[in-house]
Amino acid sequence: MELERCSGVVLHPTALPGPQGLGTLGDAAYRFVDWLAAAGQQLWQLCPLGPTGFGNSPYQCFSAFAGNPLLIDLERLQRAGWLGADDLVPEPPFDVTRVDYERVIAFVWPRLERAHARFRERATPAMREELARFCADQAAWLDDYALFMAIKRAADGAAWAHWDEPLRLRQPAALARARAELAEGVALQQFVQYVFHGQWQQLRAHAQGQGVRLVGDLPIYVAYDSAEVWAQRALFALDAQGRPTAVAGVPPDYFSATGQRWGNPLYDWVEHYEIGFAWWIAVVRAKLASYDLFRVDHFRGFAAYWAVPADQPTAQHGRWEPGPGAALFLALTKALGPLPILAEGG
Repeated sequence: MELERCSGVVLHPTALPGPQGLGTLGDAAYRFVDWLAAAGQQLWQLCPLGPTGFGNSPYQCFSAFAGNPLLIDLERLQRAGWLGADDLVPEPPFDVTRVDYERVIAFVWPRLERAHARFRERATPAMREELARFCADQAAWLDDYALFMAIKRAADGAAWAHWDEPLRLRQPAALARARAELAEGVALQQFVQYVFHGQWQQLRAHAQGQGVRLVGDLPIYVAYDSAEVWAQRALFALDAQGRPTAVAGVPPDYFSATGQRWGNPLYDWVEHYEIGFAWWIAVVRAKLASYDLFRVDHFRGFAAYWAVPADQPTAQHGRWEPGPGAALFLALTKALGPLPILAEGG
């Protein structure tokens, strides 16, 4: 798909100013869009917006589909009646020059829980129906993600590879028991995603009204500790115990004598081919619903990727393996039409 020549700015929302300890989808984001439009810029490029795990990297997310709860603007929840004015006041105030993620998490999550409780108490039938419709529409990824995060919170944040075997192996009886015992936690995760997606689409509509297109980001890999790897193990190169047999990275070069060992699990491309790249089609369809165009990370990895044996501490002893090549993008185009993508080659 050809794009006309245009310009814009790369800025992740976390870098925006605000009282929540990091930037959100709130007023500062709207002002940034207005500033872009006033400056004659047509693009706002962002890093991935998923829920970040260890290290808080947007390229190591708990889901390829979910949004980061920390980006939810609490002031908008207060305007909706789900939080009180006192809920917005951190004590002491956050440092405006850097992000303390541990403190932000400790501040935001209790307020999301409070907002969910008040929603359950006070929401109108129409509001409840809207939430139920969102959950139904997004069930293909949301059901597994909400359960994954509820179990993780109950396990004090432990990675799924360290859960009890019945849950780690997704035994049906264990999953049913967890859904029943953790029903409130599952409902909280669903509500949080409903709020995130609502706030994001409102911001996107504002950007479109200002003539600013949003450029998303599609990481080539997912995190090992993610809902996708836990729930759809056959799509990844794992052994019988669910451990990666090899991990992602890049070979040594003039930047690093040992290369880069990213640690993400690799795909079982034969399995993806056999199911018609259905998972990838779902991921890209979700991107198309959220952005006007998007950057595809590490594009050359679809031609050939560097596979690092999982027991190796560096990327030095990896090997090149063939990727899916044009077959993936032919399947995506057939299912979704012309793709508004930007390719990142590194």
